[in-house]
Amino acid sequence: MVASFLAMAFGQDQARPKLGFKDTPMLPGNRWHVHDSDRPLPPVITPGTWSTQEAPGKAPSDAVVLFNGQDQAHWRSDRGGPAHWNVEDGALVIRPGAGAILSREEFGDCQLHLEFASPVPPVSQDQGRGNSGVMFFGRYEIQVLDCFNNLTYADGHAAAIYGQYPPLVNASRKPGEWQSYDIVFTAPRFKEDGSVE
Repeated sequence: MVASFLAMAFGQDQARPKLGFKDTPMLPGNRWHVHDSDRPLPPVITPGTWSTQEAPGKAPSDAVVLFNGQDQAHWRSDRGGPAHWNVEDGALVIRPGAGAILSREEFGDCQLHLEFASPVPPVSQDQGRGNSGVMFFGRYEIQVLDCFNNLTYADGHAAAIYGQYPPLVNASRKPGEWQSYDIVFTAPRFKEDGSVE
């Protein structure tokens, strides 16, 4: 009962009384007082649901859904024109020789939720086993790889920032099982001279 009451109270931002203080310190680099009554509240959204091995979950209400399980409307080929991957049983499947695909929309700072399954039966080993990746700015690759009982170099594991940082753990599931990770990406900020801040 408490949780539903709190959700309703925070959902009525317009009618809420001003709670908080103005006689508290200001943190360095912050324009708000601690517990400031005028600080905007976070928006209320409907949270997403968990995916299972049997069925996909639902995205949060504020998410930009890049793949709906039915079409490639939000994707394009890296060679120009429409994406040429396959949609099979609600999944986007790489078609050999089709090349990479890019989202039609461009993003800066973002959180990306990714679900993937590697091929069954596994073919090859090391980097030849279910290898793919998620690229940000055409430069930073988050590795997608079948790392279940598959030895490879540390900064090439699934969820590594490829060639730079290994993941903290190898939590890979068996080939064919759905896996997921969330990437929280902060885009680089550049100075006028082109160097990174």
